[in-house]
Amino acid sequence: MIRRWISKIFRQTSSQNPTPRILGPRQHTIRREQIHPCALKVTRTLRDAGYSAFIVGGAVRDLLLGGTPKDFDIATDALPDTVRGLFRRSRIIGRRFQIVHCYCDNDTIEVTTFRAAEEGGADDGRETADDGLILRDNVFGTHPEDAARRDFTVNALYYDPEHEEVWDFHGGVEDTKKRVLRMIGDADERFREDPVRMLRAARFSAKLDFHIDPATRAPIARLAPMLERIPRARIFDEMMKLLLSGHAERGLHQLRAEGLHHGVLPMLDAALDDPAHKPFLHAILHDTDTRIREGRSASPAFMLAGLLWFPFRALWKKHYDNEPQAMYAAMDDALEEQREALAFPRRLDGTIKEIWSLQPRFEQRGGSRPFRLLPHPRFRAAYDFLLLRAHGGDVATELVEWWERFQNASEAERQEMLLPDSGPRKRRRKNNRKPRSQSPESA
Repeated sequence: MIRRWISKIFRQTSSQNPTPRILGPRQHTIRREQIHPCALKVTRTLRDAGYSAFIVGGAVRDLLLGGTPKDFDIATDALPDTVRGLFRRSRIIGRRFQIVHCYCDNDTIEVTTFRAAEEGGADDGRETADDGLILRDNVFGTHPEDAARRDFTVNALYYDPEHEEVWDFHGGVEDTKKRVLRMIGDADERFREDPVRMLRAARFSAKLDFHIDPATRAPIARLAPMLERIPRARIFDEMMKLLLSGHAERGLHQLRAEGLHHGVLPMLDAALDDPAHKPFLHAILHDTDTRIREGRSASPAFMLAGLLWFPFRALWKKHYDNEPQAMYAAMDDALEEQREALAFPRRLDGTIKEIWSLQPRFEQRGGSRPFRLLPHPRFRAAYDFLLLRAHGGDVATELVEWWERFQNASEAERQEMLLPDSGPRKRRRKNNRKPRSQSPESA
C-alpha cells in the first residue's frame, strides 16, 4: 500500500504532466490529406465548438510508419455527453470506459474524452481491485494525463489536423523509428491495471515487427495468470484482432514466446507442439494472413474451424470412435471446451460445424453424392478448407484435384469421373404407416 502511494506521488510530479514535443509539418511525414474525411469532420466540429480534438493512437503510429490506418480514433477534452450533443448520428457506448461513436455514412469514428491518470477520491468514478486491476473508470482529465494513460509510447501520439502537428509526450516518435514497443510508466503496475495489455504487447510486436523493450517484457510471464480474471468475451475480441491482423502466424508464436497462450487457446497447445499438425496450421494461418494483406475478407469462423480442427478430431476419435452419427456430439464437445477459455459467439458455431461436417463428404465421389454436395451453401468454404488440408498434408492432393476437375467439368464429364460408390449409406427407416386409401377421382 505504501509502495503504491509513493508511486502515485512520484507519477504526479513526472509522467502526468510532461511537456509534449510538438513536431511541425516539416518534422514528420503525415499530411492532412491522409486523414479520413469523416475524422476530419469530427475534429473540425469539436474545434468549432471550442474544444480540442486530435487524431490519436494507432492511426498516427501507422501513418508515421508509412502505412494506411484501418481506424481513426479521436481524443478530446469534451465530455461524452457534450460530444453526443454535437453529433446527431452518435451514441455513447461502454461501461468500463465511456466512448462516443460518431457515424458518417457507413464509417464510425470513435471519440474518447481525455482521461485522468491518477486515482482520485472514493466517488471519482474509478473502481480498482486490490491487485491493481481497474474495474471501472470514467475519470476525465487533461491532455498530458490522457497521454500517460495510454499503454505504449507509440500509441500515445496525437495529430492535430488543423495545424498538422504531431504531439509526442513520451518519446513515441523516436520509439517508432527504433521499432521498439515500450510501456509508459511502470510495466508491472500498468499490466496489473489491465492484463489485456500483455496480449496487446504480443499483437503489436507481431503486427508492427517491433521488439518489446526488456523492461516492458520482464513482468509478462509472471503476470500472465491475471488474464484468467478478464471476461472471456474481451479475451476473444483481443484474440480476433490478433488472428485477423494479417500477422496471425507471427502473433501466435509471439504469444507462446511470452508464455501467454496457456488459458487462451488451450486446445491449440498440443496441436502447435505436434510436428504432424504444424503444416496444416501454417497453411491456414498463412492463407488468412495473405487474404487480409491483399484486402480480401477473412472469416473468424473459418479461422476457428482451422485452429480447432485437430482438437475436434481427437475428441471424435477418443470418445466416439469416429462414428458418423456422433460427429456433431464431438463438435459440441470441442467447441464448448474451447469456449470455456475463449468465449467466441455461438453464432459462429453453425459455420464451423458445416465446414467440419462437409469434410468426410468430399471422400464420397460415387453416385449422386458429389452432385448433391456442389450446391451446398458452405461448399466453397469447405472446399477451401479441404485445399488447405491438402497443403498441410492432412489429406491427399489427389482428392483436391478430383474436386477441382469435377467443379469445372461438363455434366457428361462428371458422370465419367464418378468412382464406385463405397461410402456409408444411411439406413432407411421402415414405414409402418398404412397406405392412404385412394379417392374415386385418383383411382
